[in-house]
Amino acid sequence: MTTAEQKPKRLISGPGMLLVWFYGVMVVGAVSRSVFQIATEFDRAPLAYSLSAVAGVAYGFITYSLVRGGERARRAAQVCCAAELAGVLIVGTWTLVDPSAFPDATVWSDYGMGYVFIPVLLPLSALYWLRKNRSVTQ
Repeated sequence: MTTAEQKPKRLISGPGMLLVWFYGVMVVGAVSRSVFQIATEFDRAPLAYSLSAVAGVAYGFITYSLVRGGERARRAAQVCCAAELAGVLIVGTWTLVDPSAFPDATVWSDYGMGYVFIPVLLPLSALYWLRKNRSVTQ
């Protein structure tokens, strides 16, 4: 089998499957919450609800990349996880420094306290897993 014919390296073996499960749950939680809030009360907290939607899209992309596998998907997931972590840290700090900026919570408010801090722990875990599973041929 040539290099072009090889199957992409799986990223969902072992702990990777747990990451996919957690990201899948976060997709459902963040997307359903933001869709409902945007549809019913967007004028109340547009920034918060938009950020929750962005978080849901990021979670979906990372889930897809993990399931797809391969070096290219791993790198894309790694970039998205780094951006997700930056978002959690920025929004989490912002909500603590200026709580009035967010009349309603986002997925990333208070570093994800409303989601048992999973939004801050998940990208850290995923970045570790993705780094550990990079191709040896780099």
